[in-house]
Amino acid sequence: MEINKFEQMEIKDEIKKAIKKMGYEEATPIQAKAIPTVLAGKDFIGIAQTGTGKTCAFGIPVINRIDTFSDDVQALILCPTRELVIQTCEELVSLAHFTEGVKIVPIYGGQQIERQMTALKRKPQIIIGTPGRIMDHMRRKTIKLSTIDMLVLDEADEMLNMGFREDLDVILANSDKERQTVLFSATMSSSILNITKKYQKKDVVKLEIEHKSLTAPNIKQFMIRIQENKKLEVLTRIIDSEEIKLSLIFCNTKRKVDELVENLRFRGYQIDAIHGDMRQSQRDTVMKKFRTSKLNILVATDVAARGIDVEDIEVVFNYDIPADEEYYVHRIGRTGRAGKEGKSISFVTPKEMYKARDIQRYTNAVMEEYEIPSSKDVNDKKYVKLFSDAIKLFEENDLSEETKMINAHLENIEISVIDLASGLVKLALKDSITNLKDLVLKDEDFTRKDRGETRPDRTRLFMTIGKLDELTRNSLKDYIIEQTGIDRSDIHDAEVLDKFSFVTLSKEAAKVVLEKLNNTTYNERKLCIEESTKSADSRPRFNGGSGDRSNFRSNSGSGDRSNFRSNSGSGDRSNFRSNSGSGDRSNFRSNSGSGDKSNFRSSTRTGDRSSFRNKE
Repeated sequence: MEINKFEQMEIKDEIKKAIKKMGYEEATPIQAKAIPTVLAGKDFIGIAQTGTGKTCAFGIPVINRIDTFSDDVQALILCPTRELVIQTCEELVSLAHFTEGVKIVPIYGGQQIERQMTALKRKPQIIIGTPGRIMDHMRRKTIKLSTIDMLVLDEADEMLNMGFREDLDVILANSDKERQTVLFSATMSSSILNITKKYQKKDVVKLEIEHKSLTAPNIKQFMIRIQENKKLEVLTRIIDSEEIKLSLIFCNTKRKVDELVENLRFRGYQIDAIHGDMRQSQRDTVMKKFRTSKLNILVATDVAARGIDVEDIEVVFNYDIPADEEYYVHRIGRTGRAGKEGKSISFVTPKEMYKARDIQRYTNAVMEEYEIPSSKDVNDKKYVKLFSDAIKLFEENDLSEETKMINAHLENIEISVIDLASGLVKLALKDSITNLKDLVLKDEDFTRKDRGETRPDRTRLFMTIGKLDELTRNSLKDYIIEQTGIDRSDIHDAEVLDKFSFVTLSKEAAKVVLEKLNNTTYNERKLCIEESTKSADSRPRFNGGSGDRSNFRSNSGSGDRSNFRSNSGSGDRSNFRSNSGSGDRSNFRSNSGSGDKSNFRSSTRTGDRSSFRNKE
């Protein structure tokens, strides 16, 4: 019988306590099947889409099995990107919150390797990393895999798509053969099958979760393109005009939650918040009020909102666009329940348009443009409500004293009852009827011009690093900020493609980046930068300086980086020659091989991930 409640699972009480603190109550289908299987020590294959709870499916068994009295590395979790490494690490840290002695270290590209080496000296039992950076540490002998009991491949299909097959082979081949291997993937391709047959035991348990629509069809999804400083006015206008009985508003930070609640309370709304700083008793009190409609607006962070189950939520507002597509799915899933229609409205600033596009691709749904009610619409609704409330008050109360008072005043002034009523209405609504014009940005503010291609105050830079260097939009920004000291607000856009990237910065910040990063190294490879005014589809050409990847010649198929020829110097990845097919990064040869002291033998420069041979 499948167990769906975490409380009923055979896991440590400390982990159950942490799960409760995280707001989880019931296991997802992949968790309900995977956790008992992995706890039993069996190899496991989970085929499920992102957003189904895979991290906890392997994270809970990993934490549960760790021997906190041992200094050996006991579990290795491989992820395709820096972001997923960080996200997974945060989840496992939360799961281990009440378990003393568990040490977890994230390892990924873009961070100083010396800092990681220092962290590894603290003897972590769990390492979470990208294949490329794990390989770097294996060469330096700062990571040894001979002691691991469990190896997890998260989003294995994505790792293969990014060209990590050779790295995975080396890592798997050099880890303990008796280890437990757990694999999660969104698809079951022939390449995935090949890995499972080669590296997993014959009694491996496989579970495939049927891919369903990530968002319910009865949820209408809208977006509003808006400036950050106008969100509050638009939000209140929508709430007033739509006459929403129950709504849930999501912010990305606790600070933003508190600020929004304070502003809306000042405007007279029945509102409260839940976030991670609140005691459980406070959360319970707030949720009871929300369920009984004593509150009609609840503001929450993603973590605090986990476990919220209220059927009558009419609208979910994304006051801030979530950084992760999964969070978006979880957020809007709070409405449209029990067969009822729901609505989600997302506020999108110019810098967040790429997130909105990513979410629409991920959910396979379109966010329609939401038409903000006009000032007349809002005011008309307020007039109607005022008169409705007045009539109700008259029907339910004795207003004879008030009537005498009005008649007495009318005897001394020369105005009609209608004129007096008009003045009273104006007084009653003077603080709530405002003129809200030009709240939404014009279309041109959201076009590609914002990338700096035509703006005189911005510069667009071309950089010879990209997705194949394990970079994402955020990790590229973080790297630039860390290395140059510029402010995040100086980076207006970043576009990361397979082999190169474009970054739009303020003019002064661009000068600093060029000065400090051009002709430097990234992950032991030459990084070149130059100004670009062209679109992402037509990158600028260098004249063949050291580290240049732009002047390639190749006879291989699409996506192959193996058959390049270049006159560039040491550190360049383009001076490879190979007879391999499309997409193959193995079998490279180069004349620069100095500095390699690991058990692996490479014919390329130090830091190359290809063609390893074990001297043993």
